[in-house]
Parts: sequence; structure tokens; C-alpha cells
Amino acid sequence: MTFYQDKNVLLAVTGGVAAYKAAELTRLLIKAKANVKVVMTDAAQEFIPAKTLAVLSTHPVLTDASWQGAGSEVDHVRLAKWADLIVLAPLTANTLAKLALGLADNALTATIMASTARKIAVPAMNDAMWSNPAVQRNVDQLKKDDFDFIGPTSGFLAEGYEAKGRMVEPAEIVTAITDLAWDGFQDAIFEEKPLVGKKIVVTAGGTREPIDPVRYLTNKSSGKMGYALAEAARAAGATVTLVAATSRPVNPAIRVNLVGDTREMLAAVQKEMAVADVYIGAAAVSDFRVAEVSEHKVKKRGDEHMILDLVQNPDILKTVGEAKKPGQVVVGFAAETENLIENAQAKLVKKHADLIVANNVLEAGAGFNKDTNKVTLVTADQDPIRVAAKLKTEVAEDIIALVADLLTS
Repeated sequence: MTFYQDKNVLLAVTGGVAAYKAAELTRLLIKAKANVKVVMTDAAQEFIPAKTLAVLSTHPVLTDASWQGAGSEVDHVRLAKWADLIVLAPLTANTLAKLALGLADNALTATIMASTARKIAVPAMNDAMWSNPAVQRNVDQLKKDDFDFIGPTSGFLAEGYEAKGRMVEPAEIVTAITDLAWDGFQDAIFEEKPLVGKKIVVTAGGTREPIDPVRYLTNKSSGKMGYALAEAARAAGATVTLVAATSRPVNPAIRVNLVGDTREMLAAVQKEMAVADVYIGAAAVSDFRVAEVSEHKVKKRGDEHMILDLVQNPDILKTVGEAKKPGQVVVGFAAETENLIENAQAKLVKKHADLIVANNVLEAGAGFNKDTNKVTLVTADQDPIRVAAKLKTEVAEDIIALVADLLTS
């Protein structure tokens, strides 16, 4: 069961250039198993036709024209009651101001004013508009009215330069909604809470190995998989500590320990594993570090080449696996490009792990810095379990369910 399973999501689209992204957002919400309907302002239809979103959502779109028709139903009230969640994307400064003042002068604002559903604002506007004191007062008012905000972010604006005001990308919106995980709006992923009383340590993100005061070696890991696992473990009832090299939104019930390099991460993990039941090593840990970190910025030289003397980092998974106590479960990840099952089975034995989550990073739907993953779960006592490509939040649920089984086996 996904976060969005059978939830009624109303997408409210206002008249900014980013309105064209509503098509992709609609598609992704439906792919995540949500029921999606759309309400649009007249200005939004200048950027994307209502018919496009009607076809993608498979439902009529509520517009001012249809709202003012001669039908017997009060369309905006019907839609307001239907919605479990309202996502305003993009939200312009104009509609933001109307909502802050309590105005309901079109189909979109009337629907939102009539609804008790959770509301998420995804602003998009020029950077100067976003920083305008009047806009920020309106933002503060909506936050007081229990609106949650995602973005805006910094990026290339329609005006032709980079600044803060760009709408967060649709895939990131879908993930961020899950990450917010409000009280009273939790998906019952694990109704029986199989990990109640258990302590779980999860690592996430790509570690950073310094070269000098301004440079470091790292990798493409976003930390999304590790954070999803932490959320899924918490939903299953566990007490969760997340040792992360990358900062992302996370439920406040999860204790986060931000670290930098591999040795820092190992020290933090060892401390936590003294009292933990499970270790899940989802972080992309640097295998090597620079032998001697320069105290000052390394300057260019006449030679076109620069040689770094690298030494091997400690192996966190193997260290934890070798030190595990009876009853503890150790889970590792294997990012491969070939011989997936064979390499995962060898890693399972070599690292003294109980479960290896293996994926071929070259395959579609898998790999770093994506919202989806496609994995194979490898244990010692059963045939490999292949998990088809789906959202990392869903993959995390499958992994945590298997971890719960391993704890009782």
C-alpha cells in the first residue's frame, strides 16, 4: 500500500508559466495510486488547456465556465468534500493573496475555501515577487491557516536568469508530500506495527571525503532511498535513528544525525548499534579517501594532471556485520552494473549480512538520484525476491516488511 493509495487528491492549478507542469504532476500522482481531479483558474488555461488535464485525470476539470453553468449540483462544494488533499501547484502570488484574505471569487478559491482537506501550497513566481514583504505576509498567514509549503526553489526562471521562485519539480513534489507525513494523515502501511519496541539505524546519502578546505570526493546519491526506509520503519512502529550524509525533509519523530565522511558515519553507526536491533546501510559510502587532506586550497600547476593518493576507507557494512550480536539484523545495499544476483550473494556472505538489497544502476527506473528504484532482495534462506520498478517509498515498505520477518525468524 502506498502513501497515496485510494486518496482523493485535488490539483488546483493557477495561472503561472509553471502550469504546464501540472500534466506531469497529474500523471505521477495517478501512478502513485491517487484518485486525481483538477480545478483551474482562467489564467491557468492560458498556459495549459483544461482538456489536457481532463484526459490525464480521467475526470472533468472544474473551471469558472463549468462552475457557472446551469447544473443542479454545487460543483465546488461537491469537489471540496471529495478531496482528502489539495495541492496548489503552481500557486501564484495573486491566488496566494486571495486565499490569505479569504476571498472566494472563482471556482478554484471557492473550492479551497469550502474544503477541510489538507492543503499544500507549491508557489511559483518571480524572485522579486516571492521576496516582496506583502507576499511573505500572505505566506505567513496561510501557514497559520495550516497550509503546508513546498518550495519555491532556486533555478532558471522564465525571465532568463537563475533565482529563487521556481516551482519544485513534479516528482519532487510527490516525494515531498510523502516526506511531510502529517499527524492524522498517515497511510496505514503497517496496520499491525510489526516493529514496535525495535530500534533501527538507517544510513542515507553519499559521504563526502575532503580533498582540501573547499573540495571533496562524493557520488550521485540523493539519500532518497535511505530517508524512505527511515519513514517506513517509523510507520512500522520502530524507533528510528537516521545517520545521514545528505539533509532532506523527514518526520520529526525520526532522530537525524548528520555526518560528513565515511569514518564519521561509521563512528555514529557503531555508537547506535550498541542498543539497536537492525542496521540498514542505504548510504552510498565512499570506498576511498584522500591519504592527506591539504590544509589549504590546492592550486593549479603547470602540469595538466593532478594525482590524488587515495587510501581505502573502513567498510561500514562489514564492520557492523562482523560485530553483530545474536538477534540483530544487518541489511546492506549493492549497486551493481553486472552479475547482480551473484555479486549480491557474495556480498551477503563476505559482509556477514542478513539481507542485501541489490540493484543494477544501469537499468531504467533504478539507481541514484531518482524517485523510483528496482531491486532484488537477497537472503541466505530463500530465493531472491525481485521487486519491480516503483517509487522508493513503496520499495522501502517491501524492505521493512522483510526486515520484520527476519527479526522473527
